[in-house]
Amino acid sequence: MSDVQFRELRHAPAMPVNFAKAVMRAGVKPGKNPTLPNVGLRLNDVGLDSKHLKAYRKVCGFSADGRLPITYPHIHAFPLHMALMMEDGFPFPAMGLVHVRNRITQYRPIAEREQLNIKCSLGNLNQVEKGWEFSIFTVITTAGERVWSSESINFFRGGGHGRKEEKKAAGEPAPATDTVEWKVPGNTGRRYGAVSGDRNPIHLYPLTAKLFGFKRQIAHGMWSKARALAQLQSQLPEEAFRVDVQFKLPMFIPATVKFEQQPAADGVDFRVLARDGVKPHLTGQLRLLGE
Repeated sequence: MSDVQFRELRHAPAMPVNFAKAVMRAGVKPGKNPTLPNVGLRLNDVGLDSKHLKAYRKVCGFSADGRLPITYPHIHAFPLHMALMMEDGFPFPAMGLVHVRNRITQYRPIAEREQLNIKCSLGNLNQVEKGWEFSIFTVITTAGERVWSSESINFFRGGGHGRKEEKKAAGEPAPATDTVEWKVPGNTGRRYGAVSGDRNPIHLYPLTAKLFGFKRQIAHGMWSKARALAQLQSQLPEEAFRVDVQFKLPMFIPATVKFEQQPAADGVDFRVLARDGVKPHLTGQLRLLGE
């Protein structure tokens, strides 16, 4: 990331403009040897709106405690993510990408009134069996102190090397010590889209989702992660920790799903399963950072 050429923005990129550009770039092809532009975006002194924060907490299930929900900074970084994917030379169509994994590191709790400085960049382009993966990195500082970072791994289907990749045997999951059932309304995608700006048609209505090959609308992956961490809110550490999630099967909504957690060394493992308790929508691992 040291050779990234950062460009400073005066305002957050407008999400309707980002989506309009994404539609115009729908026909972009990566070619045989795609590369990522070495550009980054920086947005400083982002103040937080109390009404927006309240709406985010409500749709994701967080309670008000004077601190930002751990997933909330992603909402302010996402317009920069989209803008990076609209840059000249970006090899993939944004509308054809799948968010497959996400890692968030919180170095300390962030108070509601702190202003955020956000930097986003691209990296880690890798050819995999069925296509390409790349990362969008985000670093957030306040008053010169790094307080939060993330890596969002996205997948483009097509042009993969075709070689089967050896996967470690998962083994039997540890017995869950706590299971909670969630009712996920059909308007969850619209409500989350309103606060996140991510109004991808696959999340909104049955008709708009069917246009992209889904039988009905699906929940946002980052909503699922946020909802899981809201369930764990009282257990989140004061010290630095990291939360990794792997997005699995899409969650068609409305839905009834199960959230399960079990203790692990230096943290907790959790998952969101379909109502049958078998099909996974999300798996996650929360771990304290080593000294």
